[in-house]
Amino acid sequence: QDAEVVRTRDPQRLAQCDVVVDVGGEYDPERHRYDHHQRSFTESMSSLRPDKPWTTKLSSAGLVYCHFGSRILAALLGQPEDGPVVTALYDKLYENFVEEIDAIDNGIAQAEGKPRYALTTTLSARVGHLNPRWNDPDQDTEVG
Repeated sequence: QDAEVVRTRDPQRLAQCDVVVDVGGEYDPERHRYDHHQRSFTESMSSLRPDKPWTTKLSSAGLVYCHFGSRILAALLGQPEDGPVVTALYDKLYENFVEEIDAIDNGIAQAEGKPRYALTTTLSARVGHLNPRWNDPDQDTEVG
């Protein structure tokens, strides 16, 4: 809750960070480095969590969700991390939200025949929902 968010690609600055996401060219969960931008990176939800069926290559968002999603959901719900409620919600959120982000970020087409993942909306549409409606008299995008 007291974290400082730093946007940089400067390796010296990144080395000082406790957690690095989507930059740095390194995936190392022991050191909290969650980047998927290296040629050797091929991880999927099923390769990191063999109990899960999804084979879509993970983006940095998927990596963070894979490593922390269950813990966060358990804390929010006041349920055990390995309980049926958290497990069901974790799976549904991945399948219907995060997997799409993983696939789009990695340039994976939804289909070559049978669709590989569900496209329920787009990230652009989600961001667009944060903007005022076209006919809203107050067009200030900074108002929360």
